[in-house]
Amino acid sequence: MTRGNQREKDRERAAARNGGKSKTKDDGLTPEQRRERDAKALQEKAAKKAASGGSEAASGKTKK
Repeated sequence: MTRGNQREKDRERAAARNGGKSKTKDDGLTPEQRRERDAKALQEKAAKKAASGGSEAASGKTKK
């Protein structure tokens, strides 16, 4: 390696900037539970958009 431990030092600096947070998502949910949670959130978002008059965008119609 021509650059020595530059990558390791950069990773340490990045971890220090991020407060030691890692990239992994560990919310304590199984993949199935995560899918259910996300699906419910998307359904609520779609219902809210439809209720607020966003039906044109939801139906695929565009304004010209």
